[in-house]
Amino acid sequence: MLNSAQQASFLNQQELLIFQLTGKQLFGINVLKVKEIIPTQRLAKLPFSHPAVMGIAKLRGVPFTVINLALALGIPAHQTADRKESIIITELNRSIQGFLVNHVSRIINCSWHDIVPPPATMGSNIYITGITKLNEKMVEIIDVEKVINEVIPTPDYNTQLVNELPYEFKQILKNKLVVVVDDSSMARKQVANTLKSIGVQYLLTCNGKQAIEKIHDLDAQNKRVDMIISDIEMPTMDGYTLTQEIRQESNEELSSIYILLHTSLTTTVSAVNATRCGANAALTKFVTNDLANMVIEALTKK
Repeated sequence: MLNSAQQASFLNQQELLIFQLTGKQLFGINVLKVKEIIPTQRLAKLPFSHPAVMGIAKLRGVPFTVINLALALGIPAHQTADRKESIIITELNRSIQGFLVNHVSRIINCSWHDIVPPPATMGSNIYITGITKLNEKMVEIIDVEKVINEVIPTPDYNTQLVNELPYEFKQILKNKLVVVVDDSSMARKQVANTLKSIGVQYLLTCNGKQAIEKIHDLDAQNKRVDMIISDIEMPTMDGYTLTQEIRQESNEELSSIYILLHTSLTTTVSAVNATRCGANAALTKFVTNDLANMVIEALTKK
């Protein structure tokens, strides 16, 4: 059984799979999202698909879409004689997909404290959620949720759910405030749209550190935060650490805030660690009605 210090250390660790695309720049993806790495194979072409979609492959009989990650990121092709292409098969957001990459290198272990947000000079329309270093070389962590949503967009079933709610619930929800914490701009937009659909007020933040600062500012203004919806993987302060920090607050009103960890990781993985760090629940991204129902239940229960 881990003690509290060991649990904090365990939850704050991050394993990244390091790879390259068309040049020497290093990229990373969370190992927990990776199911398998396989050599390239013959693909069944998909007509009328995004230019970055290479086709359909199969893993033990299960079909999945293969995305050329360099093309998806808008990186110009640069052929080299020593290309060693592989397909990184990932499982996230309740689906399986493959990313065609070059030179899968190694797995590194680091702390979320060692990962920083991308500099503002990179702009807002980027596919990077964080940056760390490996042997003094910069590693860019890919916003795979944004890549998938742009290359293989899923239908938006987000309707004005507030119209279907009982009057009593509408009155309760309109006075609630939710702090959304996610380093992915795409994920923040999805959660914001869902909260709008049920008439809940919200504030958007990019990582745990920013969220805690915002919550303290609101508390100083006597404004109550009723719920936190937080991603797990974020630079500077991840969702597990954010949850632990909130639970350790001396102010009981802050320490008892309902916390939902909303993640692209599988529920099995996230639910266990959510319990360890003190979150109320965990939910795998992204189904609008599932998120809306969890928010309604958390904010309207007596």
